[in-house]
Amino acid sequence: MTHRHEDAPADEAGHGSEPSADDETRAMLLAWLGSKRRHVLAQVEAMTPEDRRTARLPSGWTPLGLVQHLTVDVERFWFAHTLAGEDVDLPEGYAGWQVAAVEDGGPHDQAVLDGYRHECVHSDEVATSLDLDDPPTRPAELPYSSLHEVLLHVLVETATHAGHLDAVRELADGGQRLVLDAPTQP
Repeated sequence: MTHRHEDAPADEAGHGSEPSADDETRAMLLAWLGSKRRHVLAQVEAMTPEDRRTARLPSGWTPLGLVQHLTVDVERFWFAHTLAGEDVDLPEGYAGWQVAAVEDGGPHDQAVLDGYRHECVHSDEVATSLDLDDPPTRPAELPYSSLHEVLLHVLVETATHAGHLDAVRELADGGQRLVLDAPTQP
């Protein structure tokens, strides 16, 4: 597996090497992914605590449960477990969507949101340590053969769930979001 090095050798004039096309592609994908992550967080944070834990669709998921799913089933699974090969706790089945009530020993809303933020930072660290064509460390019967494909998958899944949250937020409190995202840093 090829790992990128942040301290790329300087040229004869003492300048660092120019970013490669892969570096620019990775930066663009991570910027767009960051935009969709912020979209998810903004929609959930705009809801009341009750609405965050209320299912609005027949499938029964809650907005906070969706954030938990993105944390453990998406970010942790694809980046920490699959790409980096880390031994991490992963839920089975639909357990990643479940967030117990605080009175039943479950986490406070902010802990779930902060957990997502933390996992996203770690995911970005993993993504920037690899080349786009690097294969997963744990490729066992996975449909994606490189970091590039995993980044695209996670971006699409996160954007899809951001759209789900837009609909649920509108059902909860009438809030609407005009999506004119730009892939910029906060």
